[in-house]
Amino acid sequence: MLAAGTGRVDITPPIGIAHAGWGAQSHEGAEGIDMPLTITALVIEADGNTEPAARIAILDIDTCMLIEAYDVRIRDAVTEKTGISAANQRVSYTHTHSGPIEGLSWIVKGAEMVEPWFHSMAPASAKAVEEAIRNIVPVRADSGTGHCEININRRPVSHDGNVFTGRNPGGFVDHEVLVTAIDDLDGNPVATLVNYACHPTIMGPENKLITPDYPGPVRETVESIVGGTCLFLQGAAGNQGPVDGFSGDTAVYRKLGKQLGIEAARVRLSIDPVPREEKLEEILPSGADLGMYTFNQAGESDDTLGVVESASSLPIKEMPPESDVQANFDRISANLETVRKGGGSVEEVKQAAFPAKRETLLLRHTQTFGRGGEKRDIPIQVIRIGNTALVAIPVEPFAEIGTAVKERSPADWTLFSGYSNGYYGYLPMAYAYPEGGYEVGPTAPFEAGAAEQMIEDCLDAIRKLWD
Repeated sequence: MLAAGTGRVDITPPIGIAHAGWGAQSHEGAEGIDMPLTITALVIEADGNTEPAARIAILDIDTCMLIEAYDVRIRDAVTEKTGISAANQRVSYTHTHSGPIEGLSWIVKGAEMVEPWFHSMAPASAKAVEEAIRNIVPVRADSGTGHCEININRRPVSHDGNVFTGRNPGGFVDHEVLVTAIDDLDGNPVATLVNYACHPTIMGPENKLITPDYPGPVRETVESIVGGTCLFLQGAAGNQGPVDGFSGDTAVYRKLGKQLGIEAARVRLSIDPVPREEKLEEILPSGADLGMYTFNQAGESDDTLGVVESASSLPIKEMPPESDVQANFDRISANLETVRKGGGSVEEVKQAAFPAKRETLLLRHTQTFGRGGEKRDIPIQVIRIGNTALVAIPVEPFAEIGTAVKERSPADWTLFSGYSNGYYGYLPMAYAYPEGGYEVGPTAPFEAGAAEQMIEDCLDAIRKLWD
Protein backbone atom coordinates (compact mmCIF):
# COMPACT_ATOMS: atom_id res chain seq x y z
CA MET A 1 0.00 0.00 0.00
CA LEU A 2 1.23 3.46 -0.88
CA ALA A 3 0.99 6.41 1.50
CA ALA A 4 1.47 10.09 0.70
CA GLY A 5 1.15 13.61 2.05
CA THR A 6 1.69 17.16 0.81
CA GLY A 7 2.94 20.48 2.18
CA ARG A 8 3.39 24.01 0.89
CA VAL A 9 5.49 27.01 1.95
CA ASP A 10 5.32 30.59 0.67
CA ILE A 11 8.65 31.88 -0.72
CA THR A 12 7.43 35.16 -2.22
CA PRO A 13 10.41 37.55 -2.36
CA PRO A 14 10.24 41.12 -1.07
CA ILE A 15 9.06 43.97 -3.29
CA GLY A 16 12.08 45.80 -4.66
CA ILE A 17 14.16 42.68 -5.29
CA ALA A 18 16.04 42.73 -8.62
CA HIS A 19 13.55 41.57 -11.25
CA ALA A 20 15.93 40.63 -14.04
CA GLY A 21 14.04 38.15 -16.21
CA TRP A 22 14.51 40.10 -19.45
CA GLY A 23 17.35 41.99 -21.08
CA ALA A 24 14.81 44.19 -22.87
CA GLN A 25 13.05 45.43 -19.72
CA SER A 26 13.38 49.01 -18.53
CA HIS A 27 12.50 48.57 -14.82
CA GLU A 28 14.90 47.18 -12.19
CA GLY A 29 13.20 46.08 -8.98
CA ALA A 30 9.89 44.21 -8.68
CA GLU A 31 7.16 46.77 -8.03
CA GLY A 32 4.51 44.41 -6.66
CA ILE A 33 3.23 40.84 -6.30
CA ASP A 34 0.47 39.47 -8.52
CA MET A 35 0.56 35.89 -7.17
CA PRO A 36 2.77 34.37 -4.47
CA LEU A 37 5.69 32.08 -5.24
CA THR A 38 5.64 28.76 -3.39
CA ILE A 39 7.42 25.47 -2.73
CA THR A 40 5.04 22.49 -2.83
CA ALA A 41 6.16 19.08 -1.55
CA LEU A 42 4.83 15.57 -2.05
CA VAL A 43 6.22 12.75 0.11
CA ILE A 44 5.46 9.11 -0.75
CA GLU A 45 6.20 5.86 1.06
CA ALA A 46 5.26 2.22 0.41
CA ASP A 47 4.31 -0.97 2.25
CA GLY A 48 4.05 0.75 5.61
CA ASN A 49 7.76 1.50 5.53
CA THR A 50 8.01 4.77 7.41
CA GLU A 51 11.81 4.74 7.54
CA PRO A 52 13.10 8.07 6.18
CA ALA A 53 15.45 6.26 3.80
CA ALA A 54 12.45 4.57 2.12
CA ARG A 55 10.54 7.79 1.47
CA ILE A 56 10.59 9.80 -1.74
CA ALA A 57 10.15 13.59 -1.78
CA ILE A 58 9.14 15.61 -4.85
CA LEU A 59 9.51 19.40 -4.74
CA ASP A 60 7.78 21.88 -7.08
CA ILE A 61 9.53 25.27 -6.71
CA ASP A 62 8.50 28.58 -8.29
CA THR A 63 11.82 29.83 -9.63
CA CYS A 64 13.49 30.16 -13.02
CA MET A 65 16.29 27.70 -12.38
CA LEU A 66 18.39 26.15 -9.63
CA ILE A 67 22.08 25.67 -10.33
CA GLU A 68 23.85 22.73 -8.71
CA ALA A 69 24.98 24.66 -5.62
CA TYR A 70 21.41 25.63 -4.68
CA ASP A 71 20.10 22.16 -5.56
CA VAL A 72 22.64 20.54 -3.22
CA ARG A 73 21.84 23.01 -0.44
CA ILE A 74 18.13 22.13 -0.68
CA ARG A 75 18.81 18.38 -0.59
CA ASP A 76 21.12 18.71 2.40
CA ALA A 77 18.51 20.72 4.33
CA VAL A 78 15.75 18.20 3.57
CA THR A 79 17.99 15.29 4.58
CA GLU A 80 19.03 17.00 7.81
CA LYS A 81 15.44 17.74 8.85
CA THR A 82 13.68 14.57 7.61
CA GLY A 83 16.26 11.87 6.94
CA ILE A 84 15.17 11.49 3.31
CA SER A 85 18.32 10.80 1.31
CA ALA A 86 19.46 13.13 -1.47
CA ALA A 87 18.98 10.31 -4.00
CA ASN A 88 15.31 10.05 -3.03
CA GLN A 89 14.59 13.72 -3.64
CA ARG A 90 13.43 15.34 -6.87
CA VAL A 91 14.05 19.10 -6.87
CA SER A 92 11.99 20.61 -9.72
CA TYR A 93 11.53 24.24 -10.70
CA THR A 94 8.75 25.71 -12.83
CA HIS A 95 11.11 28.01 -14.79
CA THR A 96 9.05 31.18 -14.29
CA HIS A 97 10.77 34.28 -15.68
CA SER A 98 8.72 36.60 -13.45
CA GLY A 99 10.73 36.15 -10.27
CA PRO A 100 14.31 36.79 -9.16
CA ILE A 101 17.01 35.46 -11.52
CA GLU A 102 20.33 34.01 -10.37
CA GLY A 103 23.46 35.38 -12.07
CA LEU A 104 24.90 38.59 -13.47
CA SER A 105 22.50 41.24 -14.75
CA TRP A 106 22.57 44.88 -15.75
CA ILE A 107 20.34 45.54 -12.74
CA VAL A 108 21.93 46.85 -9.54
CA LYS A 109 18.85 47.99 -7.63
CA GLY A 110 17.65 45.17 -5.36
CA ALA A 111 20.44 42.80 -6.44
CA GLU A 112 21.60 42.40 -2.82
CA MET A 113 18.30 40.62 -2.03
CA VAL A 114 18.68 37.90 -4.65
CA GLU A 115 21.24 35.58 -3.05
CA PRO A 116 19.55 35.57 0.40
CA TRP A 117 16.27 34.70 -1.35
CA PHE A 118 17.84 31.70 -3.09
CA HIS A 119 19.45 30.64 0.21
CA SER A 120 16.02 30.75 1.88
CA MET A 121 14.79 27.95 -0.37
CA ALA A 122 16.72 25.28 1.55
CA PRO A 123 14.99 25.75 4.94
CA ALA A 124 11.68 26.44 3.17
CA SER A 125 11.97 23.16 1.24
CA ALA A 126 12.71 21.25 4.44
CA LYS A 127 9.67 22.86 6.09
CA ALA A 128 7.41 21.87 3.17
CA VAL A 129 8.65 18.28 3.30
CA GLU A 130 8.17 18.13 7.08
CA GLU A 131 4.57 19.29 6.61
CA ALA A 132 4.03 16.66 3.93
CA ILE A 133 5.28 13.92 6.25
CA ARG A 134 2.85 15.02 8.96
CA ASN A 135 0.01 14.72 6.43
CA ILE A 136 0.82 11.22 5.16
CA VAL A 137 -2.20 8.90 4.69
CA PRO A 138 -2.69 5.60 2.79
CA VAL A 139 -3.31 6.29 -0.91
CA ARG A 140 -3.83 4.82 -4.34
CA ALA A 141 -2.49 6.33 -7.58
CA ASP A 142 -3.14 6.27 -11.31
CA SER A 143 -2.66 8.61 -14.28
CA GLY A 144 -4.40 9.92 -17.37
CA THR A 145 -3.85 12.16 -20.36
CA GLY A 146 -5.43 15.22 -21.96
CA HIS A 147 -4.76 17.87 -24.57
CA CYS A 148 -4.25 21.64 -24.33
CA GLU A 149 -3.05 24.14 -26.92
CA ILE A 150 -1.67 27.04 -24.89
CA ASN A 151 1.82 26.17 -26.23
CA ILE A 152 3.46 26.48 -29.65
CA ASN A 153 6.88 25.82 -31.15
CA ARG A 154 8.92 28.95 -30.38
CA ARG A 155 11.60 28.77 -33.15
CA PRO A 156 10.32 30.65 -36.25
CA VAL A 157 12.61 31.92 -38.98
CA SER A 158 12.76 35.62 -39.88
CA HIS A 159 12.61 36.97 -43.46
CA ASP A 160 16.42 37.11 -43.50
CA GLY A 161 16.74 33.44 -42.48
CA ASN A 162 17.54 33.83 -38.78
CA VAL A 163 15.84 31.77 -36.07
CA PHE A 164 14.29 33.94 -33.35
CA THR A 165 12.10 33.31 -30.29
CA GLY A 166 8.45 33.67 -31.25
CA ARG A 167 5.66 31.58 -32.80
CA ASN A 168 6.32 28.80 -35.30
CA PRO A 169 2.98 27.09 -36.13
CA GLY A 170 4.77 24.61 -38.40
CA GLY A 171 7.30 23.48 -35.79
CA PHE A 172 7.13 20.45 -33.53
CA VAL A 173 4.86 20.92 -30.51
CA ASP A 174 3.70 18.63 -27.70
CA HIS A 175 0.16 19.50 -26.55
CA GLU A 176 -0.18 16.52 -24.17
CA VAL A 177 -1.27 17.13 -20.58
CA LEU A 178 -0.30 14.26 -18.28
CA VAL A 179 -1.98 14.01 -14.89
CA THR A 180 -1.27 11.71 -11.96
CA ALA A 181 -4.03 11.32 -9.36
CA ILE A 182 -3.23 10.37 -5.75
CA ASP A 183 -6.34 9.65 -3.63
CA ASP A 184 -6.85 8.43 -0.09
CA LEU A 185 -8.66 5.12 0.47
CA ASP A 186 -12.05 6.89 0.58
CA GLY A 187 -11.43 8.43 -2.85
CA ASN A 188 -10.64 11.93 -1.58
CA PRO A 189 -7.91 13.76 -3.53
CA VAL A 190 -4.57 14.08 -1.79
CA ALA A 191 -2.37 15.26 -4.66
CA THR A 192 -2.47 15.95 -8.40
CA LEU A 193 0.67 16.05 -10.54
CA VAL A 194 0.34 18.06 -13.77
CA ASN A 195 3.03 17.66 -16.45
CA TYR A 196 3.06 20.03 -19.46
CA ALA A 197 5.73 21.50 -21.76
CA CYS A 198 5.70 25.28 -22.17
CA HIS A 199 8.11 28.05 -21.25
CA PRO A 200 6.57 30.26 -18.53
CA THR A 201 7.32 33.37 -20.55
CA ILE A 202 3.78 34.68 -20.91
CA MET A 203 4.83 37.63 -18.79
CA GLY A 204 7.57 39.57 -20.59
CA PRO A 205 9.76 42.68 -20.38
CA GLU A 206 6.89 45.06 -19.53
CA ASN A 207 5.84 43.03 -16.48
CA LYS A 208 6.99 44.61 -13.21
CA LEU A 209 5.29 42.13 -10.86
CA ILE A 210 6.34 38.92 -9.15
CA THR A 211 4.33 36.01 -10.59
CA PRO A 212 4.69 32.23 -11.00
CA ASP A 213 3.45 32.74 -14.58
CA TYR A 214 0.90 30.16 -15.80
CA PRO A 215 1.88 27.28 -13.40
CA GLY A 216 0.40 29.32 -10.54
CA PRO A 217 -3.13 29.51 -12.00
CA VAL A 218 -2.84 25.85 -13.06
CA ARG A 219 -2.37 24.78 -9.45
CA GLU A 220 -5.01 27.21 -8.21
CA THR A 221 -7.58 25.98 -10.76
CA VAL A 222 -6.97 22.27 -10.16
CA GLU A 223 -7.16 22.70 -6.39
CA SER A 224 -10.39 24.71 -6.58
CA ILE A 225 -12.11 22.16 -8.85
CA VAL A 226 -10.66 18.88 -7.62
CA GLY A 227 -9.43 19.55 -4.08
CA GLY A 228 -6.18 18.34 -2.58
CA THR A 229 -2.80 19.81 -3.51
CA CYS A 230 -1.52 20.31 -7.06
CA LEU A 231 2.13 20.13 -8.13
CA PHE A 232 3.25 21.39 -11.54
CA LEU A 233 6.11 19.51 -13.22
CA GLN A 234 7.54 21.39 -16.20
CA GLY A 235 7.93 19.24 -19.31
CA ALA A 236 10.35 19.23 -22.25
CA ALA A 237 9.91 22.93 -22.97
CA GLY A 238 13.23 23.83 -24.59
CA ASN A 239 11.55 24.74 -27.90
CA GLN A 240 8.01 25.24 -26.58
CA GLY A 241 6.62 28.71 -25.83
CA PRO A 242 3.19 30.15 -25.01
CA VAL A 243 0.74 31.03 -27.78
CA ASP A 244 0.58 34.53 -26.27
CA GLY A 245 3.92 35.53 -24.81
CA PHE A 246 6.10 38.40 -23.61
CA SER A 247 3.09 40.33 -22.29
CA GLY A 248 2.76 42.96 -19.60
CA ASP A 249 -0.87 42.05 -18.89
CA THR A 250 -1.29 39.68 -15.94
CA ALA A 251 -4.74 38.68 -17.21
CA VAL A 252 -3.02 36.81 -20.06
CA TYR A 253 -1.05 34.36 -17.91
CA ARG A 254 -4.02 33.89 -15.59
CA LYS A 255 -6.28 33.04 -18.54
CA LEU A 256 -3.87 30.57 -20.16
CA GLY A 257 -3.05 28.99 -16.80
CA LYS A 258 -6.73 28.56 -16.03
CA GLN A 259 -7.28 27.02 -19.47
CA LEU A 260 -4.58 24.40 -18.81
CA GLY A 261 -5.81 23.93 -15.24
CA ILE A 262 -9.36 23.22 -16.40
CA GLU A 263 -8.11 20.55 -18.80
CA ALA A 264 -5.93 19.02 -16.08
CA ALA A 265 -8.89 19.03 -13.68
CA ARG A 266 -11.10 17.37 -16.32
CA VAL A 267 -8.56 14.58 -16.73
CA ARG A 268 -8.08 14.32 -12.96
CA LEU A 269 -11.81 13.87 -12.33
CA SER A 270 -11.93 11.03 -14.87
CA ILE A 271 -9.20 9.01 -13.12
CA ASP A 272 -10.19 6.31 -10.65
CA PRO A 273 -7.13 4.63 -9.08
CA VAL A 274 -9.27 1.64 -8.04
CA PRO A 275 -9.62 -1.10 -10.71
CA ARG A 276 -13.34 -1.77 -11.12
CA GLU A 277 -15.66 -4.11 -12.99
CA GLU A 278 -19.16 -3.32 -14.18
CA LYS A 279 -22.05 -5.52 -13.03
CA LEU A 280 -25.70 -5.28 -14.08
CA GLU A 281 -27.63 -5.79 -10.84
CA GLU A 282 -31.18 -5.59 -12.18
CA ILE A 283 -33.45 -4.11 -14.82
CA LEU A 284 -35.88 -1.82 -13.06
CA PRO A 285 -39.30 -1.17 -14.67
CA SER A 286 -39.94 2.59 -14.64
CA GLY A 287 -41.73 3.55 -17.82
CA ALA A 288 -38.52 2.72 -19.64
CA ASP A 289 -36.69 -0.33 -18.27
CA LEU A 290 -33.68 1.02 -16.32
CA GLY A 291 -30.41 -0.85 -16.07
CA MET A 292 -29.09 -0.64 -12.50
CA TYR A 293 -25.33 -1.13 -12.38
CA THR A 294 -22.63 -1.36 -9.72
CA PHE A 295 -18.93 -0.79 -10.29
CA ASN A 296 -17.14 -2.92 -7.75
CA GLN A 297 -13.45 -3.09 -6.97
CA ALA A 298 -11.75 -5.73 -9.09
CA GLY A 299 -8.24 -6.06 -7.74
CA GLU A 300 -5.73 -3.66 -6.29
CA SER A 301 -4.04 -0.66 -7.88
CA ASP A 302 -0.32 -0.87 -8.56
CA ASP A 303 1.47 0.13 -5.34
CA THR A 304 5.05 -0.19 -6.59
CA LEU A 305 7.34 2.61 -5.45
CA GLY A 306 10.94 3.06 -6.48
CA VAL A 307 13.62 5.44 -7.67
CA VAL A 308 16.64 4.92 -9.86
CA GLU A 309 19.54 7.27 -10.55
CA SER A 310 21.30 6.89 -13.87
CA ALA A 311 23.27 9.05 -16.28
CA SER A 312 23.66 9.83 -19.95
CA SER A 313 27.20 10.22 -21.27
CA LEU A 314 26.86 13.19 -23.61
CA PRO A 315 29.39 14.85 -25.93
CA ILE A 316 30.40 18.35 -24.85
CA LYS A 317 31.33 21.17 -27.25
CA GLU A 318 34.93 22.28 -27.40
CA MET A 319 35.34 25.50 -25.43
CA PRO A 320 38.13 28.00 -24.77
CA PRO A 321 40.29 27.56 -21.64
CA GLU A 322 38.54 28.70 -18.48
CA SER A 323 41.30 31.23 -17.84
CA ASP A 324 40.65 32.89 -21.21
CA VAL A 325 36.90 32.97 -20.61
CA GLN A 326 37.44 34.37 -17.11
CA ALA A 327 39.71 37.10 -18.46
CA ASN A 328 37.17 38.06 -21.09
CA PHE A 329 34.40 37.99 -18.51
CA ASP A 330 36.41 40.28 -16.21
CA ARG A 331 37.04 42.70 -19.10
CA ILE A 332 33.36 42.82 -20.08
CA SER A 333 32.28 43.17 -16.44
CA ALA A 334 34.76 46.01 -15.91
CA ASN A 335 33.34 47.80 -18.94
CA LEU A 336 29.81 47.33 -17.58
CA GLU A 337 30.87 48.85 -14.26
CA THR A 338 32.55 51.78 -16.04
CA VAL A 339 29.35 52.52 -17.97
CA ARG A 340 27.33 52.34 -14.74
CA LYS A 341 29.64 54.65 -12.80
CA GLY A 342 29.90 57.01 -15.73
CA GLY A 343 26.19 57.71 -15.56
CA GLY A 344 25.31 55.84 -18.74
CA SER A 345 21.69 55.69 -19.81
CA VAL A 346 19.58 52.59 -19.24
CA GLU A 347 20.06 51.60 -22.88
CA GLU A 348 23.84 52.05 -22.63
CA VAL A 349 23.95 49.92 -19.48
CA LYS A 350 21.88 47.23 -21.18
CA GLN A 351 24.15 47.16 -24.21
CA ALA A 352 27.15 46.69 -21.92
CA ALA A 353 25.32 43.99 -19.94
CA PHE A 354 24.20 41.78 -22.85
CA PRO A 355 27.71 40.44 -23.64
CA ALA A 356 28.37 40.05 -19.92
CA LYS A 357 25.31 37.84 -19.53
CA ARG A 358 26.30 35.69 -22.52
CA GLU A 359 29.86 35.39 -21.21
CA THR A 360 28.45 34.30 -17.84
CA LEU A 361 26.86 31.29 -19.55
CA LEU A 362 30.12 30.34 -21.25
CA LEU A 363 32.07 30.80 -18.01
CA ARG A 364 29.63 28.57 -16.15
CA HIS A 365 29.97 25.88 -18.85
CA THR A 366 33.78 25.98 -18.74
CA GLN A 367 33.70 25.78 -14.94
CA THR A 368 31.46 22.71 -15.21
CA PHE A 369 32.90 20.94 -18.26
CA GLY A 370 36.42 22.36 -18.68
CA ARG A 371 37.60 22.57 -22.28
CA GLY A 372 34.89 20.18 -23.44
CA GLY A 373 35.61 17.99 -26.45
CA GLU A 374 34.79 14.84 -24.52
CA LYS A 375 31.80 13.11 -22.92
CA ARG A 376 30.37 13.91 -19.50
CA ASP A 377 27.71 12.17 -17.43
CA ILE A 378 24.43 14.09 -17.09
CA PRO A 379 22.12 12.75 -14.34
CA ILE A 380 18.83 10.99 -15.06
CA GLN A 381 16.31 10.27 -12.31
CA VAL A 382 13.26 8.03 -12.66
CA ILE A 383 10.65 7.71 -9.91
CA ARG A 384 8.05 4.96 -10.14
CA ILE A 385 4.65 5.59 -8.53
CA GLY A 386 2.52 2.55 -9.29
CA ASN A 387 2.08 2.32 -13.07
CA THR A 388 3.56 5.79 -13.68
CA ALA A 389 7.14 6.84 -14.42
CA LEU A 390 8.36 10.34 -13.54
CA VAL A 391 11.48 11.07 -15.58
CA ALA A 392 13.63 14.10 -14.67
CA ILE A 393 16.78 15.53 -16.27
CA PRO A 394 18.69 18.76 -15.38
CA VAL A 395 18.51 20.51 -18.76
CA GLU A 396 16.10 22.43 -20.99
CA PRO A 397 15.19 19.60 -23.39
CA PHE A 398 13.50 19.98 -26.75
CA ALA A 399 9.97 18.58 -26.86
CA GLU A 400 10.95 15.81 -29.26
CA ILE A 401 13.01 14.24 -26.47
CA GLY A 402 10.06 14.06 -24.09
CA THR A 403 7.67 12.78 -26.76
CA ALA A 404 10.05 10.01 -27.85
CA VAL A 405 10.55 8.83 -24.28
CA LYS A 406 6.81 8.92 -23.52
CA GLU A 407 5.92 7.00 -26.67
CA ARG A 408 8.52 4.25 -26.17
CA SER A 409 8.38 3.92 -22.37
CA PRO A 410 7.40 0.54 -20.88
CA ALA A 411 5.36 2.34 -18.20
CA ASP A 412 1.61 2.79 -18.63
CA TRP A 413 2.15 6.53 -18.14
CA THR A 414 5.34 8.57 -18.37
CA LEU A 415 5.62 12.15 -17.12
CA PHE A 416 8.78 13.58 -18.70
CA SER A 417 10.48 16.69 -17.33
CA GLY A 418 13.54 18.82 -17.69
CA TYR A 419 14.15 21.64 -15.18
CA SER A 420 14.95 19.27 -12.31
CA ASN A 421 17.89 18.31 -10.09
CA GLY A 422 20.25 21.10 -11.18
CA TYR A 423 20.85 22.91 -14.47
CA TYR A 424 23.27 22.30 -17.35
CA GLY A 425 21.77 24.39 -20.16
CA TYR A 426 19.75 23.58 -23.29
CA LEU A 427 19.62 20.15 -24.93
CA PRO A 428 18.53 20.64 -28.57
CA MET A 429 17.84 17.99 -31.20
CA ALA A 430 20.58 17.51 -33.79
CA TYR A 431 18.55 19.14 -36.60
CA ALA A 432 18.49 22.47 -34.70
CA TYR A 433 22.26 23.07 -34.75
CA PRO A 434 22.59 24.10 -38.42
CA GLU A 435 19.43 26.20 -38.07
CA GLY A 436 20.98 28.33 -35.30
CA GLY A 437 19.05 30.32 -32.72
CA TYR A 438 19.21 31.02 -29.00
CA GLU A 439 18.86 27.41 -27.88
CA VAL A 440 21.96 26.15 -29.72
CA GLY A 441 24.32 29.06 -28.95
CA PRO A 442 26.18 29.59 -25.66
CA THR A 443 23.10 28.33 -23.80
CA ALA A 444 23.82 24.76 -25.01
CA PRO A 445 27.10 23.10 -23.95
CA PHE A 446 26.33 19.86 -25.84
CA GLU A 447 27.34 18.65 -29.28
CA ALA A 448 24.74 17.65 -31.87
CA GLY A 449 23.56 14.11 -31.20
CA ALA A 450 23.46 14.49 -27.42
CA ALA A 451 19.64 14.71 -27.33
CA GLU A 452 19.25 11.53 -29.32
CA GLN A 453 21.57 9.74 -26.86
CA MET A 454 19.63 11.12 -23.90
CA ILE A 455 16.42 9.56 -25.26
CA GLU A 456 17.95 6.08 -25.28
CA ASP A 457 19.49 6.46 -21.85
CA CYS A 458 16.22 7.70 -20.31
CA LEU A 459 14.45 4.64 -21.71
CA ASP A 460 17.15 2.37 -20.27
CA ALA A 461 16.66 4.01 -16.86
CA ILE A 462 12.89 3.47 -16.97
CA ARG A 463 13.40 -0.19 -17.89
CA LYS A 464 15.54 -0.68 -14.78
CA LEU A 465 12.47 0.04 -12.63
CA TRP A 466 10.02 -1.85 -14.84
CA ASP A 467 12.20 -4.94 -15.34
